[in-house]
Formats: sequence, structure tokens, C-alpha cells
Amino acid sequence: MALDNIRLEVMQLLEKKVDSFIDRFLIPVDKIWQPTDFLPDSQNEDTFFDEVKELRELAKELPYDFWVVLVGDTITEEALPTYESWLMDVEGINQQEGGNAWSRWTRYWSGEENRHGDVLNKYLYLSGRVNMIEVERTTQYLINDGFDIGTDRDPYKNFVYTSFQELATYISHNRVAKLAKEYSNKSLSKMCKIIAGDEMRHHNAYSEFVSSIFEVDPSQMMIAFSDMMKKKIIMPAHLLRESGQAVGSAFEDFSWSAQRIGVYTSQDYIDIMQRLIDRWDIDKIMDLTDEAERARDYLMKLPARMQRISERLVIPNDIFEFKWVQPAIAK
Repeated sequence: MALDNIRLEVMQLLEKKVDSFIDRFLIPVDKIWQPTDFLPDSQNEDTFFDEVKELRELAKELPYDFWVVLVGDTITEEALPTYESWLMDVEGINQQEGGNAWSRWTRYWSGEENRHGDVLNKYLYLSGRVNMIEVERTTQYLINDGFDIGTDRDPYKNFVYTSFQELATYISHNRVAKLAKEYSNKSLSKMCKIIAGDEMRHHNAYSEFVSSIFEVDPSQMMIAFSDMMKKKIIMPAHLLRESGQAVGSAFEDFSWSAQRIGVYTSQDYIDIMQRLIDRWDIDKIMDLTDEAERARDYLMKLPARMQRISERLVIPNDIFEFKWVQPAIAK
């Protein structure tokens, strides 16, 4: 039987559980928070301008690297059309003739994710601390340039990727929330904290998908997990660029900013890898093929190997000057 056919059969088998996953891990539209819950009320003329003024005053206290990271996180969230279109093409996710349960999950997940870029974008606009036209251009470039995360249409690899990436975005937004709180910006902190909560729910969902696949196709799931770790998880904004620059040219400097302020580091990458290994009980899975056993052996040794490499990493102190956030504006 062809590999793709096996995966398709597994996806069809698990499709029976997808509606229960939606009920467990997603929140109905009328009950979930919306961006306007965390922003000045533009319909209230008595309070709106005072609330905006307070927002702008608090924004002045935030340092340069913080703004770079917040802008980069916002742009990453705003590139949602790329992620949705990619997932809709995964084997077993059918959006034709009304779609199936998997496509319903993808649409509902996208609906929740869409609110993140929406609220952060409005905050940036109201803050007056960033060059919005450059932010908007970078966002459009990122959507235009697309991405290739090395998963092809393989659901196993895609669910490993989303399990990893949702946890990474949880860490990033949660750390930004803590930093904002340290600068007494409680409203921004609360906004980022609730976004982080969404990301953790989504991480739990995609991790559950992988756990379910391990139950029915353990060897191929193990090999898929190993393959993704060998390639390394590519961040969704890896092609980030500013206007007039080459594709991907801004990502490294954005990453250094995140590392300098401890929002997302190489240690976090290793910790997420170990957390997935533990969550999926990689050391306990039985009845593996010889190839899958070798894949398991690779996975179990990888965190320690990555740790040794990470310890040699030197983070540059020189701050790159982005068009999004010029130092004179951020001060």
C-alpha cells in the first residue's frame, strides 16, 4: 500500500474524532474574547481619547528590542492566510463539496488565530511607536512570499510542525506579556497573555492529533517526527523582509532581538523538543519497525546534542535598526 494511502486512511479514521477535538480545544464565537475587549472603545467619545492617550503614554516606556519583537510577532500572526492555505492542502483535509471535519477544524482554528494579528495590529497603530506603513509592507511581503516548512502534504509531519510551533508562539507571547507587566503596561500584558492562552490550547490540540496517530501508526509517526527534527523546525516568519530588501533578510536580526530580551531562545527550541518527546512517550512506544527504532534513538539523543551546540552560541549585542521601529521613535 502506498505511503500516502496509509496516511489518508489514518486521517479518515481519526476524522470521526475531530468534532470532539473542536469541542475540547476551541471556543464558540459568541463566548471567546474579541480584539475590541482589549482596546479603547471607539464608540465611547467620553473615554476613547483618554484611553488612547494612556495607551500611548505607557507605550513610551517599552525598549527598542521589545518593539521589534512585538512587531515581528504581529506580522507573523497577520500572515495567517499562508498558514490556512497550507493546512487546507494537507492529505486528508478536504475542502471540496462542503469539506470534511478536518477542513472544519482548520477553518475554526484559523478563525481563532485571526484575532491575534487583529488585536496586535490595532495596538501598534494606536501606540504611535512604530512605522505602520513599513509594518504593513512587511506583512504583505510575508504573505506574498509564502513558505515551505518541509512537510509537503504529509499530515504526520504537519501535525508535528503545528504542535511545535503553537508551543513556541505560546512561549513568545507569554514572555512578551511578562515583560510588558514589568514595564507597568498591564493592558498590553493582559492582551498578550490571553493570546498565549489560545496558543497553548491549540498546541494541546495538535499534540493530541499526533498522540492519536501514534496509537494507530506508530512506526510511520515516529519516522515523521524524526524527519522533522532532522530538518529543524522552520519558523513561519523565516522569509521575513522589509521593503526593498531580499527575501528572508530580516528574520535573523528579528531572532537576535528575541534572544537578547529572552522572549524566544535557542534553549526554548531544545526545551520544546524535549517536551514533545516526553508528551508523546517516545521512549515507551512499542512494536516499531527497525527504521522507526533508529528514528526513536535519534530523537532521544537529539536534545543533549542540541544543548552542546546551543552552549557555543554567541548572541550579538549590536542592535539592528529596522524600518518598522526606528530608535528615535521607540525612545
